[in-house]
Amino acid sequence: MYEMLQQAVSSAAAMGPAILLQGMQIERPIDVVKATALTAHDKRTILAAWASDFYAVDSKPLFRHIPGTPESVSLDEVQVALQELDRRYGF
Repeated sequence: MYEMLQQAVSSAAAMGPAILLQGMQIERPIDVVKATALTAHDKRTILAAWASDFYAVDSKPLFRHIPGTPESVSLDEVQVALQELDRRYGF
């Protein structure tokens, strides 16, 4: 039972923000900011996760890739999207 729970936790961590992105056409961080189906808090959660080291690309520490997106993006691009989110929603 414990192993099943560990596997479920690992799967959830690996999916992370991809669960919120299911069925959406998200390719770049700015697409998250523009997504009308997401709340401002969901957008912040997705972008913060995207910026985290958990999604760093091996051998390219300044790039991030989350499941469900077609390619890796620069950390700078994620940060620009976070700044735009802050600007739009006053975080």
